[in-house]
This record gives sequence, C-alpha cells and structure tokens, in this order.
Amino acid sequence: MAKRKQGLGWIEWLRGWMYVIYEMLFQRITASHLHNPLELPPLSDLTCIVTGSTSGIGREIARQLAEAGAHVVMAVRNPKAAHELINQWSASWHGLPLNIEVMQLDLLSLDSVVTFANAWNARLAPLHVLINNAGIFSIGEPQKFSKDGFEEHMQVNHLAPALLSILLLPSLIRGSPSRIINVNSVMHYVGFVDTEDMNAVTGKRKYSSLLGYTSSKLAQVMFSSVLHKRLPVEAGVNVVCVSPGIVHTNVARDLPRIVQAAYHLIPYFIFSAQEGSRSALFSATDPQVPEYCELLKADEWPVCAFISQDCRPTNPSEEAHSVETSFEVWEKTLEMIGLPSDAVERLIEGKEVKCRYGTQND
Repeated sequence: MAKRKQGLGWIEWLRGWMYVIYEMLFQRITASHLHNPLELPPLSDLTCIVTGSTSGIGREIARQLAEAGAHVVMAVRNPKAAHELINQWSASWHGLPLNIEVMQLDLLSLDSVVTFANAWNARLAPLHVLINNAGIFSIGEPQKFSKDGFEEHMQVNHLAPALLSILLLPSLIRGSPSRIINVNSVMHYVGFVDTEDMNAVTGKRKYSSLLGYTSSKLAQVMFSSVLHKRLPVEAGVNVVCVSPGIVHTNVARDLPRIVQAAYHLIPYFIFSAQEGSRSALFSATDPQVPEYCELLKADEWPVCAFISQDCRPTNPSEEAHSVETSFEVWEKTLEMIGLPSDAVERLIEGKEVKCRYGTQND
C-alpha cells in the first residue's frame, strides 16, 4: 500500500511560495487591464447573499453590487455595523434607493449557519449568487477552537461556508442559473490537508496560524471541486473559487522573512479592498463564467473553476488536483458539518435533509 502523504514535499512547498511571491510582486501589472472599480452591468434582477460584508473585500462587494441594482443580503455577525454602513452608503448615493437587507450569521457557530439557511429557504425566493467571502487569518495567534469543537480557521474558512452552500441549494436551484462564489486565496498554494487531522491536533504537524489558514483554503478548493462535480448541469448551479490577490491586511507577521521584506513595499504592490473585490464581482456577474464552468464539467477536469485576481481563469495548486484527497475532504467535511453523504443529491431531488446542527434539533 502506498505510504500516506504527510505534507508538501520541499519542491512543492518552494514552488508554492514562489507563486505567492510572484503574485505579490506582479499582481498590479497582471491586473492593469481592469478598471477600478470594476464596471458592472445593471443587476436589478439579481439577489446576492454576501457573508462578512461589514469590512474589507466583503464590504466593497456588497456596496458595488447594491449600487448596480442588485438585492443584497449582508450576512454578518454584527447587524448593527451593517445597518450603519447601509445608512452611510445611502447618504452618499444618488441613484435609485439601494436594495440591501441585513441577516445575522456567525460562522463560528454551525447552529447559526443552519438557522440562517432555514430562514432564507423559508421565503421560497430565488437566490442567484452566494458569495462566501467571510474568512479569518489570526496571524501569530495560538490555536483556537469554535464552540462546535473545530479549529477556527477550518470552521470559518471552510466548514461553515460548505454547510451554507449545501443548505442553500434549494434557493440556488430556484434562482438558476446561479453561482456559488468562494473567496479563496493564493495562499492555498502552500496549503496541505491531512484528512485524518483536519483540526491539526495530533501534533504530526506543528500548528501555526499559517498552517491553519493555508490548509483551510486548500480544503475549500478541494470541497468546491467535488461539489462542482456533484451538481448536474440541469441544476444550473455553478461553483467558482476566486483569488482576490494579496490585499492590504496585517498578514505579514507569520510569513517567511523574504515575504515580510516584500511587505515593506506595500503601498505599490498590495491591492486595496476595492481592487481585491474585482475577481469576486467578475465571477458573480460575468455571463461567460457559467459557460466556463460547464466546459470544465464536460471535460471532467479534476478541479472547479478558479479565477485569479486579474479576472482570468487560472489553475489551483498541484495538491488541489488530487482527486482522491478531494473526495476524502468532501466526505470528512460532510461528517464534520453533520450532513448525510447524499445530502446534495437529496436536495437536488427536492427532498428534505436533516443536519446535526440547528434549531430543528432543539
């Protein structure tokens, strides 16, 4: 029997970091053809849910979609902050009134995810775009676990968005053609997922926030690739991962010294939140994206669509192409989020699916 892989080989690791550094140094050049802000078509017939939309990239995504006429649902941990933002945006906006609402969602609680999805599905309204934007990178901090017992990066960046995406399938099918957009990261190139140790507790690999973050982002790509395969073309739901590029944030402390040195050149190299929002906005609205996804599906390509910070299709990491590991991540994820292995198939057929979390078990 083949020996189980324990981590990235040093050549893969080096190649991954070279990719990250290349992206940081040249992202502004490769994306120089894009307008800032990105020009959006009129979106008055679009309903979008955006998680983590009170700060950073998510705030830009929500504001620009709303200004283009979309019905935007800000799915946030802090509704008060979201309402304050809406008031600010409305005061400075001179077009038609913005169609934005706020719903509470805490990704550190899988109960909260189920409650949110149930509340949205109960409306029997179409959902056209789900943007899983919320994410955390707790730089340099010790390992932390959610009340559900999962390592926090893994839960917020992968498990909770995975649960949300699957539970909202009835609404996404109602709104088809529809899209699930996962805001991922170029950092997944240095990630490795050990499906026997998703919580990074066995000590096989020394925990760091960098390990937590990169493995959660790779897990998201792998899970998205299987979900993309499981959704039949007739369902009309496409799954896309996007890299926002390297956006200014306090990411530097936990990174190798050479990357830290590059961060001192931040003013020129690093994207603003507005620039970082472009790949997600493009993936959510461009008419050619579903065609590209369907092309990959027809070719039985091993990974889902991955759109780079320059709004062009790119290839996720070599590790992301491991079909075997991706299926292990899929199965393990469903087990962790309390869904049956046939959840997607049942929801596509219009059947009910019970989740281990949420109000129905109170």
